[in-house]
Amino acid sequence: MKKLLSVSILSLCMAALLAGPASASTLNDVKAKGFLKCGVAPDNPGFSAVDSKGLRLGFGVDFTTAVATAVGVEPKFVPLTSKERLPALQSGEIDLLFKTTTMTMSRDTRLGLDFAAIILYDGQGIMVRKELGIKSAKELDGASICLATGSTTELNISDYFRQNGMKFKPVVFEKQADVRKAYDANRCDCHTTDVSGLAAQRSLMTNPAEHMILPEMISKEPLGLVTRHGDNQWTDIARWVVNLTVTADEKGITQANVAEIAKTSKDPEVQRMLGVTGTLWTDLGLDKDAPIRVLQKVGNYNEIFNRNLGPDTPLGMPRGLNNLWNNGGILYAPPFR
Repeated sequence: MKKLLSVSILSLCMAALLAGPASASTLNDVKAKGFLKCGVAPDNPGFSAVDSKGLRLGFGVDFTTAVATAVGVEPKFVPLTSKERLPALQSGEIDLLFKTTTMTMSRDTRLGLDFAAIILYDGQGIMVRKELGIKSAKELDGASICLATGSTTELNISDYFRQNGMKFKPVVFEKQADVRKAYDANRCDCHTTDVSGLAAQRSLMTNPAEHMILPEMISKEPLGLVTRHGDNQWTDIARWVVNLTVTADEKGITQANVAEIAKTSKDPEVQRMLGVTGTLWTDLGLDKDAPIRVLQKVGNYNEIFNRNLGPDTPLGMPRGLNNLWNNGGILYAPPFR
């Protein structure tokens, strides 16, 4: 009996080992389809929005495009609301998500999701009309506040007001565009979401210069690329594609010079990172030219940030915390070794 039981257990274990990778490989599914389904915001300037030519552009668009480019397929963008985004990833409707999604403990441990990499360190803020003369969020007792449901925004603003002994009236909408329109139409006193999101929504208002973001940052909002839990290979691919853009920024490798640097650099880490030597990328299930393809397509982290969010864009955001670790920020990629 013991022998039969041992054989049965061994058979089950072997079956699980053999079935596991095949049933959980997003990489194989994406290659078979020939495209990568990326969950993004429907209309969030700087992060994901459609331009006058019908092209979807933005910070999140670039990072999801980078992963698709590494795999060697085209990205296919799926616009999702805050309420729709996590179920869409959980169900397999999309392969990868970036919709300014904050990494929290419950999302990372309870919902069957993994945060492959943080691509923007942000925080929740509050925007008001300048004409109100308000200088601090602590002057907002009794205010009505427009916000989107289905995100950490509701809990953060509730926590902040409770901690400061204040009350507020929530004016809630499902879509961020509706939040902006309600605030712009004076249906509430304030608008709250991530500071980057406030900058994006302000750029779409009737008179952007009439609005200001208050100095308080009431939460930490690390925004990440999200994958399904249990597919380590796919999560590793997304993580190391992001790390590639960060280290390229640190090493001065750009869209324009990556091909030349791959041929001439004597830096051992650059050689490994760009697939010139070693097997780092083929070990991930990609080809050795994947990193060069990615950087030629989207550029390094600084290029992605400045193109979509930086001082010369309508959002006008400084890099701040998202500067490199050796330039006053906290952006830091592990070594390519």
